[in-house]
Amino acid sequence: MMDDNNHIHDHNCDHDHCDHGHTEEGLDSIVLTLEDDTELECGVLGIFEVPEEDRDYIALVSMEDEQVLLYRYLEDQEDPEVFSLESIETDEEFDNVAGIFHELFIGEEDGQSESES
Repeated sequence: MMDDNNHIHDHNCDHDHCDHGHTEEGLDSIVLTLEDDTELECGVLGIFEVPEEDRDYIALVSMEDEQVLLYRYLEDQEDPEVFSLESIETDEEFDNVAGIFHELFIGEEDGQSESES
């Protein structure tokens, strides 16, 4: 189960308990607590909506091996700085989320490299 106490703050946060960081690439970073209680530092690529699923998702990149991770993103109704993550449960949901992720994040990079050539 994911740690429900992860926070994303902007660069000007002034919380004493603020344990987020920023990667060398300038991404906000969070630490995931995995089911086996190991911790994995990840950079936040972005939060995006998938209309077919009527949910928000978060794209993370592992700082260890640069693997992209996709999770359901659930923002606390009372405090938008508090959120939780849930695993994507079905192949169909994953395919929908991965497709939107590719359009938003990978497609942009492809378009930039073509226009720069």
